[in-house]
Amino acid sequence: MSHEPDELTPAAIVRAASRLEAVVRRTPLEHSARLSDDVGVPVLLKREDAQLCRSYKVRGAYSLIASLSEQERSRGVVCASAGNHAQGLAFSCRELRIKGRVYLPSNTPRQKRRRIAAIGGDWVRQVIVGRSFDEANAAAHEDSRRTGAVYVPPFDDPRTIAGQGTVGLEITQQLTGPVDTVVVPVGGGGLVSGIALWVKENLPGVRVVGAEPAGAASMRAALDNGGPVALPHVDTFVDGAAVGRVGEHCYRLVRDLVDEIVSVPEGAVCTEMVALYQNEGIIAEPAGALASAAARMPLGRRPEGPVVCVVSGGNNDLSRYGEVIERSLLHEGLRHYFLVTFPQEPGALRHFLDEVLDEGEDIVAFEYVKKNNRETGPALVGIELDRADDIEALVKRMSESPLQIERVSPGSPLFSFLL
Repeated sequence: MSHEPDELTPAAIVRAASRLEAVVRRTPLEHSARLSDDVGVPVLLKREDAQLCRSYKVRGAYSLIASLSEQERSRGVVCASAGNHAQGLAFSCRELRIKGRVYLPSNTPRQKRRRIAAIGGDWVRQVIVGRSFDEANAAAHEDSRRTGAVYVPPFDDPRTIAGQGTVGLEITQQLTGPVDTVVVPVGGGGLVSGIALWVKENLPGVRVVGAEPAGAASMRAALDNGGPVALPHVDTFVDGAAVGRVGEHCYRLVRDLVDEIVSVPEGAVCTEMVALYQNEGIIAEPAGALASAAARMPLGRRPEGPVVCVVSGGNNDLSRYGEVIERSLLHEGLRHYFLVTFPQEPGALRHFLDEVLDEGEDIVAFEYVKKNNRETGPALVGIELDRADDIEALVKRMSESPLQIERVSPGSPLFSFLL
C-alpha cells in the first residue's frame, strides 16, 4: 500500500472510514433523557466508550498504521503513551501484523501495562523509560530516528486526524433529524479538528464546540497566542485530555472551523462522571465526560435544537471513583473542610455536635492534624451538607461559637492530602 499524501480534507476522512469499516465498531448514538432535561433540548450521546479498546483513539492509530507502505511497515511503529493511544496502537499492530514498541514512563500503573500487553500480544513490546510522558516521548522519537520505525502521533498527523474524524462521519450518518450543536472533548485537538472538518463540510450550519479541562486549557492558550504554546502547568486529573501543547495541524483546523472552546472545571467533570454512571449506566473516563459536562454549562449561544455530545472513552479505573465523588461534592458545594481547635475540657466536642452542626450536616472526616499531640493541634473536620445553600448558616454558627474554627479553602495546600 502506498503512502497517501498528507492532506486534511473530508475525502481523507472517507478513505479512513473505508479502512476502518471492517475493523472498528460503529458506536451508538443514544438519547439522554437526563441531559435533555438539563439542557432544554434533545441531547444525544455518541458512545465511543463502547469502541474497541474503549476509546476513539483506535480509529486514529489504525488509520495511520494501515496507510503505511510495505516498506514502512517492515520497519515497525513506535509511540509513547500510557493510555488509550497505546492500546489503539497495540490493537492495530496485532491486526495488521506489524511490530511495535510503546514507550511508557515508570509510573504507569501495572493495570495499564497488562492491558496493553493483553491487546498487543507478541506484536508489541513495552519499554519503560523515565518518570514522565515527556521523557518517554523523547525516547520514542529517538527510537524512530535510530531504527527507522514510524512514529505514530496520538493526534497531530493528518492520517490520525482523518481516522478520528470518522466519528463525525458516523454522527452525520446516524442522525435522524436536524442538529444544532456538536460538543467534542479537546486534548491535543485531533478528535475535535477531525469532527469539525467533516461536520462543517456536510452540515455547515451546525456549531462545533470544543470542551477542554480548565486545568489543561492548551487549545484556548493556542488561540489566544496565535499558535500552539506549552502550558507552564498541567492538571493531570483529566488524563485523557491533559495535554500541555496542542498539535499544529489541530490548531489550524480548530482556529478555522470550531465555533467555541469551553474550559470545564475538573469538579464539573467529576459531577458528570457520577451522573453518567448513575443515570445512563456509562462508566466514562474523565475526558469522556468533558463534552456532556460542557453541554450543561452556559455556552456562547444557547442551543436552539438537538445537541450531540461525544463520550470519547471509558477506560476509567474504578478505584478512582472515591476521588471523583470527593471532587464532585466539593464542586457542588456539598462538602467543606474546617480546622477546629477543641479546648482540652469536657464537652467541647459535644458543643460542636449540638450547637454548631444542624440537621442534614454530617461529619464525614475527622482527623487530628498533629497526630502525636492532640492537646495542641486542631482537627481537620469534613462536613457534608444536604443543600449547598446551607453553608451560610453553618459558617454563621461557627463564627458565634467559642471554638476556634478556620475554613479550609479549596486552594489550600491541605487539599493535596484530601484528594
